[in-house]
Order: sequence, then structure tokens, then C-alpha cells
Amino acid sequence: MLRMYVAAFAALVSASAWAQTPVTVIRGVITAVSSDGASLTMKSRAGDTVNVHLAAATRLVEVVPASAADLKPNAFIGIAAVPDTGDRLKALEVHIFPESMRGTGEGFRPFDLAPKSSMTNGALNTRVGGVDGDTLTVSYKGGTQTIRLPADAPIVSFAPGDKADLKVGAAAIARGTKGDDGAVAASAVLVGKDGLVPPM
Repeated sequence: MLRMYVAAFAALVSASAWAQTPVTVIRGVITAVSSDGASLTMKSRAGDTVNVHLAAATRLVEVVPASAADLKPNAFIGIAAVPDTGDRLKALEVHIFPESMRGTGEGFRPFDLAPKSSMTNGALNTRVGGVDGDTLTVSYKGGTQTIRLPADAPIVSFAPGDKADLKVGAAAIARGTKGDDGAVAASAVLVGKDGLVPPM
């Protein structure tokens, strides 16, 4: 189970996976689940209704709440951010990876969460408090980024999921291939735990 979960999330966050395979990412809310659990319907954040097909190989990941207290020295984290003052970035969200996923998507790259947004995956080197939020230094192979963490930036972690998490009203992110009919064959789905909206 753990191996499948690691593979699922690696596929979702890996920069190399994004670069090599054209994919569709649907962010939204589950509005219906088929009786056999083989498909679901989502209303995207843009307001579109999308059918999502699930298969035996579709991997499920649960997004669970975390806090700044979980940001330990050397934790492997991912931070979506936008430019701040000077060379500093401002965090939009923070993902804390399980230790088994250290190294997943490591590096700094563009991201699609907001205009001019980026994603930094690396180890937390330092954390310094400040009046406008903590300042984090994150290192990765080939570089570092200095990122301000506002007090209201969401912080989440991840756990293995299963089909019982696919409920009407749950916020989810589906990643897969879009067919000619507009439906998405999902390779992986992230679902927020107990009403959590995955911030990514």
C-alpha cells in the first residue's frame, strides 16, 4: 500500500512526469460517485462538470491537515509561491512530504496555481521568525530559495487513500488523460480529508 501511495504522489508532483506526459488536472468538488465506484463526476473550480473514470491502477492520496509546528529542520517540503520583495518568495501553500517520499520532484520550477507562481521542493534548512511571517530557507540540488511563510498560508501533508474517501462534497484533484468525449481517465486522485480543500 505504501509503495503504491508513494508512486501515486510522485506521479502527481514530479516535474519530470509533467514534462514527459501531457496530462489534464481537474481541481474541484466531487458531485457524484457511481454505484460501482468506477467513475465520479466533479465540478471544477472553473465551474465545468467533468466525468472522471477510475481504474484498478488509479492511485488515491488523502490530503491531511498539518501546521507550522510540523515544519521540522531538514523536513522535505514543497512550497508553492509567488514573487515577494527582493529575491524572496511568498508562500501560497506548503506540502510536508512523508520521509518515504524525500526527493520527490526536488528542485525549483514554474507552477500553475497562480500567475508567476513557482514550486520549490527541497529540505528545510532554516526557519526564522519575523513580524510579517516566518522566513524559510529551502535547499535542493543546485540551489536554494528564501520564502516568506504568511500566517494564513495553508499547510498540509499526505496519507494513503482509498475509494471510501471519494464522497459527494469532498474536494479533490484528479490527474489523468482527457478523452475525445471530455472525460478524464484518472491515473491518480487526491482527496481532502474531512472537508479539507487541497490547496494545491
